[in-house]
Amino acid sequence: MSFYEYPSRLLENAVNEFSSLPGIGRKTAFRLVMNLLRRDTEEVKRFGESIIRLHDEIHYCKVCHNISDTEICSICNDDKRDRTVICVVENIQDVMAIENTRQYRGLYHVLGGIISPIDGIGPSELKIESLEEKIKTGGIREIIFALSTTMEGDTTNYYLYKKLSKYNSYMTTLARGVAIGDELEYTDEITLGRAINNRNPYQQS
Repeated sequence: MSFYEYPSRLLENAVNEFSSLPGIGRKTAFRLVMNLLRRDTEEVKRFGESIIRLHDEIHYCKVCHNISDTEICSICNDDKRDRTVICVVENIQDVMAIENTRQYRGLYHVLGGIISPIDGIGPSELKIESLEEKIKTGGIREIIFALSTTMEGDTTNYYLYKKLSKYNSYMTTLARGVAIGDELEYTDEITLGRAINNRNPYQQS
């Protein structure tokens, strides 16, 4: 759409901002903006304030890099979690997906991505150094590689395995109940739960 198809510059600016979000085309952005226009002023203010507060006040856990309202997330603060097991995941969505299975009671480490040369993402862009520091301190019985079963996920698994194998921790990967090529966050809870419970030694994967 060109500017002349919009009756208002303010409307066009709002559509431009919404359509800058991933997965939001201009038609969807227009519908969202029109929906906001139909809402009460207080509703729109709450909406806007929640986004601003999200950006300004959100924390990333100092221990596992999960999103949190505090400097250390509720999972890392939970004394009932098994602190000898670390589940390595790509992103926050994967933490949520695994937690929804209610099958896992260990801790997490969020890498913040996976190795993908085509996207310009190498090991130095990920939270690998802080993971290694955790393993160095000892007390970690098992490291679970719970990355998506894509080529990039498998490449990252292998890189981590080679880097961490010198610390003699038991390393496992999800059972292949998760189909090859699947994104972890879109896997159903039952399949994901079984994959966690039936995880395999990494060397056999």
